[in-house]
Amino acid sequence: MSFFRVKYLSFFFILISIFSFLNIIYSYYFNLYLNLNTYYFSLIISAVIGIIFYRIKTDPKKPSIFEKILTVLLGYVLMPLILSIPFYLSIYNLSFLNSLFEAVSGFTSTGFTVFENIKHIDQGLILWRSSIQWIGGLYFLYSIIFLIDIYDESLKKSLTNFLSFNSAEILKQSIKILLLYSGLTISIFIILNILGIRSFNSLNLAMTIISSGGFLPVNELSSILINDFQIIIFSFLMLISFFSIFFTYNLIFLRNKNLNFFYEDIHLFLYFIVVASIFFVFFSYDANFTFSFLSLVSSISNIGISLEVDQANLHFIYILLVIIGGSFFSTSSGLRFLKIYSLTKYSINQILSFSRPKNVFMNKLVFSKINFDTKDINKYFLTILIFVISLFSLTILLSLSNIQFEYSFKLAVLTLMNTVNSSAYGLSDFDFQNLHFLTKYFLIFFMIIGRVELLSLLLIAKKFLFKN
Repeated sequence: MSFFRVKYLSFFFILISIFSFLNIIYSYYFNLYLNLNTYYFSLIISAVIGIIFYRIKTDPKKPSIFEKILTVLLGYVLMPLILSIPFYLSIYNLSFLNSLFEAVSGFTSTGFTVFENIKHIDQGLILWRSSIQWIGGLYFLYSIIFLIDIYDESLKKSLTNFLSFNSAEILKQSIKILLLYSGLTISIFIILNILGIRSFNSLNLAMTIISSGGFLPVNELSSILINDFQIIIFSFLMLISFFSIFFTYNLIFLRNKNLNFFYEDIHLFLYFIVVASIFFVFFSYDANFTFSFLSLVSSISNIGISLEVDQANLHFIYILLVIIGGSFFSTSSGLRFLKIYSLTKYSINQILSFSRPKNVFMNKLVFSKINFDTKDINKYFLTILIFVISLFSLTILLSLSNIQFEYSFKLAVLTLMNTVNSSAYGLSDFDFQNLHFLTKYFLIFFMIIGRVELLSLLLIAKKFLFKN
């Protein structure tokens, strides 16, 4: 276990046991006895593992990047195994692979499901699916801080200004992030209730939005959102997982506001305004503009849920928005807008420098005094290269599973970007349950890889292949 800092994972195993206990209480209160006993197993096993991990002595030396990546990956392997227990032991006769697939999909906030009809699932298990997303989203935020070294230096400096990486402060900062994450979840829940959405659906949707997940408590979102006002407010709520969650953290917990950290959110806000404006110009005449707007926001925030409406002409536009993604420090996935913007500006400056060699072109972001480093640019290029290779590989693997090439490509993008299949991408009726078992394992692998940053894969390979 020398390569793993399992003590950092103990909190999340305890959290799983707490949610298992809450699910037991909920099932008892509402007389949901069908799958009640399954949560006892997840409660006991996760609690035991959490206590064992907490009592393991941690190496006093600062963990290397390699050790950090392995620790985060260990969490993505072990926790879904525990979270899959209620699915496997439920009355729905799910195989181990299908149970694991559902758990990994939820924990990585992807949202693929093997259940064909959500109406046939008891409310306790529906709540468990949403809880998995919620825990997974929180784990992803902690992972960002833990793996901060693989992100760009400017963002790291900004984050360091108000997030201490001193081990003595880890518990304090963790509690603050947990409170913020929980507070935002409760706020979304209250707003959805005010909109007239029943409490059970509001709770599940709140956990879906905050985690940038894709699990729904119903088969179709249209059965919950019944008017344009609800759709618009719901769409804006999804932006919470698009912008940096630490933006809110900064506003709430810091006395001395770090304005330098806000520059990413300023760029993201302008990006959203431009995209939304284009959509308004081209689709304001359409009676289904609100449907398009929801799909737009859902795509840029990597949630992916949409209303059942035919938008075949927009499928690949939404796919593109999914790939671009949102903030570095949010629960959304994607390549990240700021990364693509920085690469574009750097490339333009390089081209201009050839034509105007006497001029000096600053690699500086608008609305910020921060210059992005060449090392960061190299990381960005490498990340995109790995994404293209991964996308190509997964598309080929899915095609070999007798999946139509177009569907294979779309599914590969959504898997790597941890975005649920829906009508926005023409995949709402995709059957995951009957996929070949190897295909499911491929999807599980790439869902995890997509969540821990594609660059992590290369860093692990480098450790094994090269001594220096």
